[in-house]
Amino acid sequence: MQSSPIRVLSGDIGGTKTRLAIIIVDGIQLHTEREQSYPSRDYAEFDELLEDFLLGSDVPQRAAFGIAGPVQGRVAQTTNLPWHIDADAIQKKLGIESCKLLNDLEATACGLPALGREDLLTLHEGAPNSIGNAAVIAAGTGLGEAGLYWDGQQYQPFATEGGHTSFSPSDEMEVALLRHLQQDHGHVSWERIVSGPGLVSLHKFHSLYRGIPIPDWLQHEMHEGDAASAIAKAALSERDELSSETLNWFVRLYGAEAGNLALKVMSRSGLYLGGGIAPKILPRLQNGAFLDAFFNKGRMRPLLDAMPVKVILNDRAALYGPALHASNSRL
Repeated sequence: MQSSPIRVLSGDIGGTKTRLAIIIVDGIQLHTEREQSYPSRDYAEFDELLEDFLLGSDVPQRAAFGIAGPVQGRVAQTTNLPWHIDADAIQKKLGIESCKLLNDLEATACGLPALGREDLLTLHEGAPNSIGNAAVIAAGTGLGEAGLYWDGQQYQPFATEGGHTSFSPSDEMEVALLRHLQQDHGHVSWERIVSGPGLVSLHKFHSLYRGIPIPDWLQHEMHEGDAASAIAKAALSERDELSSETLNWFVRLYGAEAGNLALKVMSRSGLYLGGGIAPKILPRLQNGAFLDAFFNKGRMRPLLDAMPVKVILNDRAALYGPALHASNSRL
């Protein structure tokens, strides 16, 4: 057992935003000593950002980073950034005892024990006292997916790249969407649709498919700021019918892929929605469309109906996970 608190350098490295923190870990109790957020695309290399954060700091002897992209051994190449991250190089450069790299969704899965009841919103209760595997899906800049294997005593989080599996249309409009996106991407993954950029793609296609122009005011807001956020705000405020219908469609597709993941991982003890988008569109997640698509798996519906479904409201789960992982790992 951990005998005393451990000081950890923890990071959540995303395509849009990177957060670094120095966290004191005492069991599953975490205290953030210092935290800072950076626009990822403002930095050519991760090392530049890391140096800025650590300037003048007493560097912890343990470090761990959750990274939006596949981790192979002790190196990672970010999916939506040109960053190559090497744990051995960081460990040597900082002169520390340990540096770990995790996939970002694996990191979120590792962070679940640090969350309280107030950090989760239940969309579906599921069967009481469900025991078994769990899964995490998170739409943000990309679409991350991870599993938690229940070994009979504790959960063992593991990474996947399930967001890059092939999108499967279920009706004529989705077939048309697939063909439309194939013109630009060739292979169309679920991430091309269930993500921030995916919402923008859905909105553009929906406008073309229905022959409804995007209002000038909305085009301006999309151009001047975050396009996905502008669409979501227009939908939630009911200012634009096309945006509202697009967001409903996005939610149904999110639910469909969440159900796919839940079946593949056999997540009897729960499916968790992480990432930055879910907390911002809670009213639409709660209106039934997400769960209808989640359950819509034919003969497997009773199995899915028994699974709890929860939204992670605390966006620091992906920052807590690496800290817990580093504190529990042998050097």
